[in-house]
Amino acid sequence: MVKKQTAGRDQLGDFAPKFAELNDDVLFGQVWSREKELSPRDRSFLTVTALITKGAFEQLPYHMQTAKQNGISKEEIAEIITQLAFYVGWPNAWSAFNVAKKVWAD
Repeated sequence: MVKKQTAGRDQLGDFAPKFAELNDDVLFGQVWSREKELSPRDRSFLTVTALITKGAFEQLPYHMQTAKQNGISKEEIAEIITQLAFYVGWPNAWSAFNVAKKVWAD
């Protein structure tokens, strides 16, 4: 059973209700629930990669935690970041490693 996402409404519901609805109901409700098309583990792999590539480090802790819950190991995230370093930049990799170390510390 997938937990219903409410972060959009919790954080932006009063300010940007339509964006909050799209975040919670479409992205995390409809898209992430399409497990027949792509597993949650694969979606996490892709999402973490995209965030590192864009340098979107504010969203990275949540998505790395989700990736960990979806079965991506410490060794795998280290390999993902190492691979990305050569394509998206050393500074992005360093920043991503700082987040990953915290998430996989426990």
